[in-house]
Amino acid sequence: MKNIKFYILSFCMIVFVSLFFVNCDETNDSNQMQNQTSKISVRLMDAPGDYDEVNVEVLDVLIKNSTNSDDQGWISVGNIKPGVYNLLDLTGGVNLLIAENEIPSGYLGQIRLLLGTNNTVMIDNMSYTLTTPSAQQSGLKVKVNQTLEPGIAYDFLLDFDVEHSIVKTGGGSGKYLLHPVIRVSTLATSGAIKGTVTPIGFQVLVSVQVGDGGVITTYTDELGVFQLSGVPEGTYTVKITPDPISGYLEATIPDVVVTKGTITDIGNVVLASSK
Repeated sequence: MKNIKFYILSFCMIVFVSLFFVNCDETNDSNQMQNQTSKISVRLMDAPGDYDEVNVEVLDVLIKNSTNSDDQGWISVGNIKPGVYNLLDLTGGVNLLIAENEIPSGYLGQIRLLLGTNNTVMIDNMSYTLTTPSAQQSGLKVKVNQTLEPGIAYDFLLDFDVEHSIVKTGGGSGKYLLHPVIRVSTLATSGAIKGTVTPIGFQVLVSVQVGDGGVITTYTDELGVFQLSGVPEGTYTVKITPDPISGYLEATIPDVVVTKGTITDIGNVVLASSK
């Protein structure tokens, strides 16, 4: 009987010690995961709009490890580059780095872009205040739903859709509201298309239709250079639309293949004259 009790007590002790060390191993693994980091950069770019200037004041960039809609759990990315930026400078493949830092690896639910009050739009050389009803208080929340792997760099692109972000109210009073429409993508799960369009000297719109029914657009710069960023992996037809008064015809480039983390160069596209 004593032997039975001894064996039972010995068995219980072995189980206890085993569970203790397993728990320690899991805790150590968890601590190691918590100590791992991923590098992220947050860049601002612009989908085109028919304005002379659209200036927005960026105060901060915050992140959250969940998709909850409340105001809990937000932290600043740090290493922010605050300032007033003209979104219409960010065309032709140009983007603006507004934050870059190492953050804990793991699930990233949302990014929040916090704007100030110094926002304006210029139309026909006249500057108007852009009223931001809630951006200053709560920020512009964009869902990311991305798991950041340790040691991997992620480049998040916030595509500011200017054309659909500015609303004129009050009839002829000239009051403009900023209701930002922002699309987020990352080079870890998407690619880009770049190229040039000639001749130059007039406005050219470049676009692709993506699978979710949206359209990614940009303008060429003064040298005819463009880049469509944040394009999901797949095969696309690139549509090139010159200003109607330019005297040149629209062109399409079919079967453009985009792969993750790469930039597909379609080279120089020469527009045909409509005359």
